[in-house]
Amino acid sequence: VQRQSAKLTSQTMSSLKFYYDLMSQPSRALFIIFRLSGMQFEDCVVALRNGEHLTDEFKLNINRFQRVPCINDNGYKLAESVAILRYLSAKGEIPEILYPKYFAKQARVDEFLEWQHTTLRVTCAMYFRTIWLDPLLTGRSPKEDKIEKLRMHMERNLDIIEQVWLAKSEFLTGSTLTVADIFAACEIEQTRMADYDVRIKFPKIRAWLKRVRHSCNPHYDAAHAFVYKISGTGPQAKL
Repeated sequence: VQRQSAKLTSQTMSSLKFYYDLMSQPSRALFIIFRLSGMQFEDCVVALRNGEHLTDEFKLNINRFQRVPCINDNGYKLAESVAILRYLSAKGEIPEILYPKYFAKQARVDEFLEWQHTTLRVTCAMYFRTIWLDPLLTGRSPKEDKIEKLRMHMERNLDIIEQVWLAKSEFLTGSTLTVADIFAACEIEQTRMADYDVRIKFPKIRAWLKRVRHSCNPHYDAAHAFVYKISGTGPQAKL
């Protein structure tokens, strides 16, 4: 994916530099959104596993917070995925079908983005980090009671997705796919790597994930290739 992207962007010579790592959930979300939008950008892959974001050069020249995703738009540097989304939408780079311009519809998408940041994102990320990432880095496995507590917090928010956000619609904020669905799906897909199968307890989420993937492909599968590989569960895997 990275080699293909580099080839494409070298031909377009875009002034927008996109710094990301597909191990990062919001990086994957923006990658999919940019591809669906037909945006041209310079592919700047940052290997988080190698600590490339922790160097002084990265902090000084790319992102002062030393995280991905981030962009450099012809000299204008910006971090944080939702801020990047809104900035590029204001510039007309993100189509209205993904991020509406009409204030009421946009507010509904923003409502989810604001909600998920301290709920779905936090709990899914903490579960993934504790079960998969921390043991990889430290060689120590978490205690079972800690795993159960994190799973309980995560499933509480997954249940809200199931019972509230997907209660009356096929997508999170209405009848069509928006960026809200893409951000949420990328967070939930990350739990595959921690051997968690959301499809078992949450049938509405299972069906919704299929719709999101179908609406976003081939970019969805390209963004999640690493997740599929590490988890050993391909996109077509059945229960």
